[in-house]
Amino acid sequence: MSVEVLDSGTIVNFVEDEEAFHVSIRDRFAHLDADHDGLLSYSELLKELQSLRVLETHFGIDVQTDPKELAHVYKSLFVQFDHDSSGTVDLEEFKSETKRMMLAMANGMGFLPVQMVLEEGSFLKIAVERESNKLGLAA
Repeated sequence: MSVEVLDSGTIVNFVEDEEAFHVSIRDRFAHLDADHDGLLSYSELLKELQSLRVLETHFGIDVQTDPKELAHVYKSLFVQFDHDSSGTVDLEEFKSETKRMMLAMANGMGFLPVQMVLEEGSFLKIAVERESNKLGLAA
């Protein structure tokens, strides 16, 4: 983990860079696709959803959450990815929903920079590194 400064532009620029975004999505999808069938099952995507820790923390402090409530939240998130209701998520569904979620984060963040703790390998961390690399090349 590292502490980084980013704003909505960092995220939007990453998502709009079709090549960089697609490579990141493809790599994460391949990592999650444990059985290498080209589809993510609920159990495969669940690991990624759990890493978001949607309800398990309150401002960084672990809180006790009802397991049934957590299961319902994760199932609801999976349904958001499964656009065709097939019970699995393909690469395009994963890419489309991840893009939608990242743009929603950017929209909520606004244009003022914020400081965040980011996990290595997260899409936000990749976006920050991409921006830093571009700024380094411009200098």
